[in-house]
Amino acid sequence: MIAFLRSVLYLLLAALITAPFGLFVTLSIVLPMRFRYRVIAVWRAGFMVLCKFVLGLRYQVIGRENIPATPSVILCKHQSAWETVSLQDIFPPLVFVLKKSLLMIPFLGWAFAAVKMISIDRSAGKDALRQVIEQGCERLKAGYWVVIFPEGTRIAPGETRRFKTGGAHLAVSAGALAVPVAHNAGEFWARNAFVKKPGLITVSIGPAIDPAGKTAAEITNLAEQWIESEMRRLAPHRYPDAAYAVAS
Repeated sequence: MIAFLRSVLYLLLAALITAPFGLFVTLSIVLPMRFRYRVIAVWRAGFMVLCKFVLGLRYQVIGRENIPATPSVILCKHQSAWETVSLQDIFPPLVFVLKKSLLMIPFLGWAFAAVKMISIDRSAGKDALRQVIEQGCERLKAGYWVVIFPEGTRIAPGETRRFKTGGAHLAVSAGALAVPVAHNAGEFWARNAFVKKPGLITVSIGPAIDPAGKTAAEITNLAEQWIESEMRRLAPHRYPDAAYAVAS
């Protein structure tokens, strides 16, 4: 019951801060990007405060020393909405690859467009990959990191899907490092779950993968191996198998 009440309060407060900030960011589109990101940073701080003091959700980061000094491609496990905000709290200014339809969401979607998130039409096939590479290279060149969820959608704890190569193709094309990230946010903030559970989320950042001399398939395989192995360390109760091997 306490978790339910906390979740209700969180939803109300999150809506109250998201609407005005989303509108403010949208209206600030005539101003430099750095100003828009400062506005987002204030909203993000409010979100993290709500998570900590309303939901009772805290987080810790393992492997901060693995964060490169140059803009890179982040290949991250996707389990909840939590990491779409928290990654912005952990890494330098970044953009996400997201469905173009999300830009139509009032306030939040408008803010996504204002800060130049990479929007793609997933039904476009090879054109979608081209969109990721073209827009991604532009963002990296401008100094922004790019976050891609290689499984393509949110995955329940203990489950996995085939890792797609889009993020690795971007890393190869841009000559940017690929950084694998694992976390257990889904244990507390499940996909489409209204009630969020209090607890300590662990985000683990792996060694950066240098794309030099590697194919997109090789980079994807290395990222998948590290992420799935780390997931078994973070949430061993979700994986009855003792070992993990990526199918070739």
